[in-house]
Amino acid sequence: MPYIEVNNDFAGIRGLMAFRPETAEPLGALANILLRDTEGLSPAERELIATHVSYLNDCYYCHNSHGEIACYYLDGNRELVDQVRKNYEQAPISAKLKALLAIAGKVQQSGRSVTPADIGRARQEGATDKDIHDTVLIAAAFCLFNRYVDGLGATTPTDLSTYAPRAKQIAERGYGNHIFSSPQPA
Repeated sequence: MPYIEVNNDFAGIRGLMAFRPETAEPLGALANILLRDTEGLSPAERELIATHVSYLNDCYYCHNSHGEIACYYLDGNRELVDQVRKNYEQAPISAKLKALLAIAGKVQQSGRSVTPADIGRARQEGATDKDIHDTVLIAAAFCLFNRYVDGLGATTPTDLSTYAPRAKQIAERGYGNHIFSSPQPA
């Protein structure tokens, strides 16, 4: 149960965004820019970064919702998403994504934890400056989003089957007003 009266039945960040639409609009725009861009990192890779950071932050709602979106992009490969959450270095993903996930994990701890060696590893594995920039910003943004959701005690469904319909909607339509103003798709 949320710590504030949100006057809606939307789960997770959606309920908080519906409570304060004027802050929801720029947050939704940022999510669209960071997670749906197809230049450089794929949307699946971007969602995996968001999932990993949310998992490290122990944000149940965010790591499950973004994990489900990544799963959608990965043709239902939930096993891969779980591997990235728990031990990405052993997951069957590119060396570039492993290097970027290492950077994201450091950002989750503190921006100052990222070292020139971390950046060098990512570059050596083929990451561009944009890839590195977007990874750091996704990780930083998800620290904000995770703290927003958990800091206000947002409603968090424990039934994992409820995440897939919303994931499909986000993957197909993006983040935006329909996400926090329309009912859960069937």
